[in-house]
Amino acid sequence: MTTRPVDASFVKMLEGYSLTSAEVLYRMPDHPTLLQTFFWQFEDLAPDYPRLKRFLDHWEREIEAIIHSVRVMHAGLIKPREVRLVKDAGHLH
Repeated sequence: MTTRPVDASFVKMLEGYSLTSAEVLYRMPDHPTLLQTFFWQFEDLAPDYPRLKRFLDHWEREIEAIIHSVRVMHAGLIKPREVRLVKDAGHLH
């Protein structure tokens, strides 16, 4: 019997990563009255959102646009407590 490798994205889900969406409303210096939108989907760890925090820190340092607001949506697709390992499944004739 050969063992199949475990899917890396499944392992990340078991570690707590799940689909996160961030909607960033921002203003450009040359058009301060115009509110623009940047929408991004990625895998992150709730409730700390380390990947989102790194992105927003980068934005503040490197991008001239001024952030007006950030809306975060998070969908936990699977949680570690929802998965049970079975030792013996049994056999039928």
